[in-house]
Amino acid sequence: MDSINMDRKDTKGDLYEYMLSKLASAGTNGQFRTPRHIIDLMVAMTSPKPLEAICDPASGTCGFLVQAGQYLRDNNPSLLTDAETGKFFHHQQFHGYDFDSTMLRIGSMNMLLHGVENPDISYRDSLADLHADEEEKYDLILANPPFAGSLDYDNVAKDLLKVVKTKKTELLFLALFIKLLKPGGRAAVIVPDGVLFGSTGAHKSLRKTLVEGHKLDAVVKLPSGVFKPYAGVSTAILFFTKTNSGGTDHVWFYDVKSDGFSLDDKRTALGSSDLPDALARWNERTTAELERERTDQSFCVPLSEIAANDYDLSLNRYKEIVHEDIEHADPEEILLALNGLEAEIAEGMAELQELLK
Repeated sequence: MDSINMDRKDTKGDLYEYMLSKLASAGTNGQFRTPRHIIDLMVAMTSPKPLEAICDPASGTCGFLVQAGQYLRDNNPSLLTDAETGKFFHHQQFHGYDFDSTMLRIGSMNMLLHGVENPDISYRDSLADLHADEEEKYDLILANPPFAGSLDYDNVAKDLLKVVKTKKTELLFLALFIKLLKPGGRAAVIVPDGVLFGSTGAHKSLRKTLVEGHKLDAVVKLPSGVFKPYAGVSTAILFFTKTNSGGTDHVWFYDVKSDGFSLDDKRTALGSSDLPDALARWNERTTAELERERTDQSFCVPLSEIAANDYDLSLNRYKEIVHEDIEHADPEEILLALNGLEAEIAEGMAELQELLK
């Protein structure tokens, strides 16, 4: 590392990110690092704005907040030279919570090395603590919460149980995100596939809340190898806007078949990726995408159909598969061909026997 020029903050930040990417274990609480290109897609699709408060309630190494900050700098040239937006950027824009003290130190250092002077990165058990101080506080939530399993009701904040009565951490985190967002606030969160089609009352209730009580914008299905070598869990990204009054008319689905890397433990870089196409189609979801066929890689599904399917949000429920018509030869022709082959085999066997005499 002695030969690397450390004068620019970006270099130090990139080196730190590289070192984080080499962390081989997934931790004891279901934590694992979200790949940078997946974070970039989620940030680009939510398009953070200056003076928007951004939160990750399961922040870990703060990868989402770092990339949101980079997106803001790249797309707003006067962000740091304007007194108001510059002060907000450094002191009020970024909020991250975690209950792992090691992750808090790593995340705080990551933010500092990427040019955010005073982010709010603090200790908090997001599912256990009450949320009166943070309720309806944030404009944007970006998160990949841990899917660690179940908690006892005694260990879950009572205000979350009012949204959905469950012990499942992935459902409780979604309930938390709804509480933390301001009306009009939006979220992009990674969830395990079970959230999309789970048949329990809590699963159905939460999906109905997202679709009927707020505005569910999109479901982006990710391939199951995205988080290897940490985990092989199959996941999707949910995009929604808090409205408290519904607003879902169509839900846009996209099936990511390749994220640009092989889906084995080595995660070798490939020559192509579906992610740029996903972003391009996302920007057309209220126009050209409405006309796409269900056989395509992306399509829209109306609210009425989702409601009729028990608010099932799995892509395969709505995708139409076209089977290719195959014309087979007439059975008599096939039998004639088989008889001819058997005759050739018999003739060959006879010739071999003659050679052995």
